[in-house]
Amino acid sequence: MSQITIKVNGEMLVGNTHQPLLEQLEQSGLQPEFQCRNGVCGACRCKLDKGTVSQQDTMAYVAAGEILTCASVPSGNVELEFDYQLSFVAKKAANL
Repeated sequence: MSQITIKVNGEMLVGNTHQPLLEQLEQSGLQPEFQCRNGVCGACRCKLDKGTVSQQDTMAYVAAGEILTCASVPSGNVELEFDYQLSFVAKKAANL
């Protein structure tokens, strides 16, 4: 697994090159908008400011410079920009 940096609206996160960005953002405690998780609705759309991703075929409209986080796996360090402020979720402690 290759460790990378994901910059989201100015916040730095640690990520990888094998999971979709939506999953990585959620695992970091962020709450991006989404509905379908398979590239149909377009709710998880954001701007890709820097870096490259491998994006599977999707049905939702994506403008130049935009990606769907549910269908995109980063190839290396990326910078993303959402048109809204993402909130962080407090992580629950594991039941032991």
